[in-house]
Amino acid sequence: MSVLAVTRERRAGETRVAATPDAAKKLIALGLEVVVEAGAGVAAAAPDADYAAAGARVAASASEALKDADIVLKVRGPAEEEIAALKPGAVVVGLLNPYQDRPLIDALNGRGVTVFAMELVPRITRAQVMDALSSQANLAGYRAVIEAAEVYGRALPMMMTAAGTVAAAKVFVMGAGVAGLQAIATAKRLGAVVTATDVRPAAKEQVESLGAKFIAVEDEEFKAAETAAGYAKEMSAEYQAKQAALVADHIKKQDIVITTALIPGRPAPRLVSAEHVASMKPGSVLVDLAVEQGGNVAGAQAGEIVETSGVKIVGIPNLAGRVAADSSALYARNLTAFVGLLVKDGAVAPDYDDEILKAALVARDGAVVHPALRTA
Repeated sequence: MSVLAVTRERRAGETRVAATPDAAKKLIALGLEVVVEAGAGVAAAAPDADYAAAGARVAASASEALKDADIVLKVRGPAEEEIAALKPGAVVVGLLNPYQDRPLIDALNGRGVTVFAMELVPRITRAQVMDALSSQANLAGYRAVIEAAEVYGRALPMMMTAAGTVAAAKVFVMGAGVAGLQAIATAKRLGAVVTATDVRPAAKEQVESLGAKFIAVEDEEFKAAETAAGYAKEMSAEYQAKQAALVADHIKKQDIVITTALIPGRPAPRLVSAEHVASMKPGSVLVDLAVEQGGNVAGAQAGEIVETSGVKIVGIPNLAGRVAADSSALYARNLTAFVGLLVKDGAVAPDYDDEILKAALVARDGAVVHPALRTA
């Protein structure tokens, strides 16, 4: 019987956990022994007693949980002390930020472990249940609107009262992927007037189906602006200039702007310039979901709310972690499905020819093997 370990997240501000008690039951049903570090799920409303009731063993420390672990599940990359406790040949799975955090990948590879990054799971039908980026982005998009409403300090819906009418807030969502669509839906539910933009043509119908108005320069480049995998392509400088001009006129009329644009393996594209920010009314709010990858908004700072001329730029990282119980539950389901590809009859036996495992594999047998990372 192989051992699967879940340890407490050690990155500052990380509240999620890689496996919930419900997920632990399912992992045990795969024939695995599940070991959970004490306190691992507390911030996600999963106390140690619930893991024990699910059949998991609660270990007093990370080193105890990891010493015999054949599979290790993480939300973020393991800390140095966790890497030191890994046994060679173990399998580590998590959101490892492989493009930006090369030192982590090298440290794991140097330990002789097999590394899978959940960010690299392909967007194919069979892998939908393992799509951790989507499950977490969905909740981040929801939380972005909640944070925006808190900072905005005014009502979002139109309200007609005996004392007068409160106008509905105007919310502009930039990027209509999973996070953006959930932000649109949430803002609509709260009664805002919502507009949105995206470089992918397919997004227009999705935006409009949620009751929002689509804003974009719809030229020939726009019509071909989506990869086969469903990601946005980086647009030409000429298109970006035209889109920026359209956005410049639109953004100055908005109360809340939420930016969600990310390109895998690249810094976040700059969508909102300092000039755009300066054109907004005092009291307006921008929420930058891409702040951890460099930010879509000029002046955004990770972990801070920056105010300039009365306009607030919200750079809260890890918004999904602010809905820790739900985001952990969804992520744990993603991981449980992925682990199903790694084990057979309770033993670690991955089929490295499986298209999902092949796409997500970062390092194996002392070598970084992912094509995009070999020479990074």
